[in-house]
Amino acid sequence: DALAWQALPVVQLLAPDERVCLHLIGTLFGMLHTVEDSGALDLFIEVLVRLIVELKSEQYLHCILDESQKELCKVTTMRGSLPTFTLLGKLVDAIPGFADLLVVEHSNLVDHLLVGLMYPNEGVKAAVCYLYGKLFSSPVGTERLSAHFEERLCGLFLNTLGRAQTNELQVNCLGLLKELLKSDHFVSILMNNSKTEEESENPDILEEENPLPLVLKKLLLTRDEMLQAASSHCVAAVLVHSPSRYASAFIHADVPEFLFECLSCNSEILIWSVYCCLLLLTEERLFFSKCHTVYGIETLLRSLRVVLQRNNVELHKQGLLLFTEILKRQPVEIKLFTNRGVCIEAIDVLMETVNCPVLEVVVEAVRAVAAFLRKDHLSSPPVPYEELQKLLEAVVKRCADLSPPQSSKRHAGDLLFSVSQSHPANRNLSRVPQRQGQFLLNTLESFRNACRLAVEFQSDSMAQENAFTAPNSESKDTLRNFSEFLLRIYDSLCIPMVTNYLERAVSPSVMEVFISTLNTLFIVVPNMRNKFSKKLVSSSFIRLTLELKARFCSVQSNPALNQACSSFLCSLCLSLYSATEKERTSSQEQEMSELLQKGLPQLNYTIAESLLLLAETPEPFSLDQSLCSHQHCFILLLYFAYTLGDRFVPEAELFLAVRNFLLSAQDHGDCPPPYILRAALYLLAVCQDKGKALDLRPLCTIKRILDNLPDLSLVYVHCPLLLKFFLRYPELMGRFGHQILQLWFSWGDCKQTDTKGAGFGASDQLNCTNPLLPILKSNSSILLILLVCDS
Repeated sequence: DALAWQALPVVQLLAPDERVCLHLIGTLFGMLHTVEDSGALDLFIEVLVRLIVELKSEQYLHCILDESQKELCKVTTMRGSLPTFTLLGKLVDAIPGFADLLVVEHSNLVDHLLVGLMYPNEGVKAAVCYLYGKLFSSPVGTERLSAHFEERLCGLFLNTLGRAQTNELQVNCLGLLKELLKSDHFVSILMNNSKTEEESENPDILEEENPLPLVLKKLLLTRDEMLQAASSHCVAAVLVHSPSRYASAFIHADVPEFLFECLSCNSEILIWSVYCCLLLLTEERLFFSKCHTVYGIETLLRSLRVVLQRNNVELHKQGLLLFTEILKRQPVEIKLFTNRGVCIEAIDVLMETVNCPVLEVVVEAVRAVAAFLRKDHLSSPPVPYEELQKLLEAVVKRCADLSPPQSSKRHAGDLLFSVSQSHPANRNLSRVPQRQGQFLLNTLESFRNACRLAVEFQSDSMAQENAFTAPNSESKDTLRNFSEFLLRIYDSLCIPMVTNYLERAVSPSVMEVFISTLNTLFIVVPNMRNKFSKKLVSSSFIRLTLELKARFCSVQSNPALNQACSSFLCSLCLSLYSATEKERTSSQEQEMSELLQKGLPQLNYTIAESLLLLAETPEPFSLDQSLCSHQHCFILLLYFAYTLGDRFVPEAELFLAVRNFLLSAQDHGDCPPPYILRAALYLLAVCQDKGKALDLRPLCTIKRILDNLPDLSLVYVHCPLLLKFFLRYPELMGRFGHQILQLWFSWGDCKQTDTKGAGFGASDQLNCTNPLLPILKSNSSILLILLVCDS
């Protein structure tokens, strides 16, 4: 008792005499094997450990190890070795380096550990497993005992773990296993000891060998949450080394089924471990093909509901991460939600997580929403469109609430331009919190998936309307209403959110999702396509997209963004062409589509560079049509932008560039197609007031090009400025004035003459009721042509 309670004074008294210390240690060690009372035995072990720790001399460690070796050699029964194993385990705990000393200089003791593990007493086995666990926790021990484990210990240990009955042995075995599973080498040995799929059909072999997956499954079946948590932790510790190598063994052993069952518990530690295991199992396709997710999804949803009531953010995030991975990886051919009720429950859980006050949780929740919006997840009729609308609206509003107020109402192109000029460091999200940028990206991905879902359902007659709507009543739960909601919410909330974001930073990944979603919306609501296109162009989206391509897509970088921008511009142009061109033909539309699809992906220049390209002439005899393609695409984009008021290129510069383009085409012997000529002439006409008058050479070029056309209506645009342009120059008026006036009057009966959209920035004279009057006042010779037209 004196040594136990007053160790320091006693040690100071004994330390000077080594013989006394060695005698006392030997005496105490001998008493360990003669005392029968367990309380007294524990006290002797404590005293001996305190003495050796305080003496701080390696020779006393050797003394104990030598005495242990002698004692283990002479014991008649392994039950008598229990005090020795217990003492060694406590010394390894108390003295750093003791484990290394044991395995390096007293390795013969390890053979006695094997014998102890075979002895049919679980107290002895527990002490041996505890000591093994401490030895394998040392890097030196791991290295020295590697062959010992592979050749002699592995099978015996698995058998011990599989047959363990007492809690002490089970816990100590799992402690040893936890240390072993830190090594890829030991994991390989343990899992190779497990039987193959063919052998697993024989239950006798499984019972005899106790392969690791079945042993861990057995522990999952216990009612002890601590053992279940330790078992699931060990499953995860195996899988983390290589899910592709080891997951199938656990799946064939039906471990996932019992992991899902464990989610009904109250232990947060166990739930966390199970989430980690299942998350690793999702990397193996067999996990899904065996339908574990189908049978376990309801349990997971219930678990998420319970977990969300607890104040454990990391657990919330881990559960949502697991749900997201299941939603993403579930094979299309295996329906995850087998009935509408489970699907609605999933939406309710997602809604609850989206409304969580913790931003980190909401970010994960929105990722889950994006993964959820798949046709195969929602194909059980009737499709819950109203619930989906509420969910998407909640997602977008949460994102909008986190965005700082917009400091201006500039157009999208102006915003990108200002960020590019004023904040060159903003290629990364330096001024925007990383999590907020990620939240915006996840929100846009959710919306893009919703749009794709709406497009896929257009070809599914069962998904068009709610089949359970009462007769003679109109259901709001329809695909049409859902599609219109998508367009409305994207226009009113998503676009302002992104333009707000552009005031502070630009991320290629965010813009790729944003632009591709805009492109998909053209298909989602076809009857609103033309109106939506005009609104986008008038809001500078052509300029925005060109700026994005120039900034992020040059030298073949960001191919996904480049493809999204190119497809969007192509759809935009074709939509505007079909909406505004009265004399269009299907062949012209097809030709324009091919030009845009081919040329736009390579049009990754700044506005200034593209203007310079208009004046370039291809090399003689060159077969490369890329320059011509770039010029034509840029002319078209400028044309559609100008027709709807987005004059993002100064008129004087554009006038000169288009003039040079026509001269270059003539010099090269190239005759642009009619729709390109129409665009070029229109641009010349609307920029004429800011440019110098054309001299004879470009006028002759225009005249020659127009003379080669079968019909002037192919290049005609019903615009007062184009009329003025043709009547301004005698060279054009004399040759084409009559035809132009005829076309003007033939279009005069149309209700929409585009004077609001075509003259943008024109003088007040051309916006009056009759645009011909000011032209007649400036040139009386036009009267003669008018008389001819009237006759």
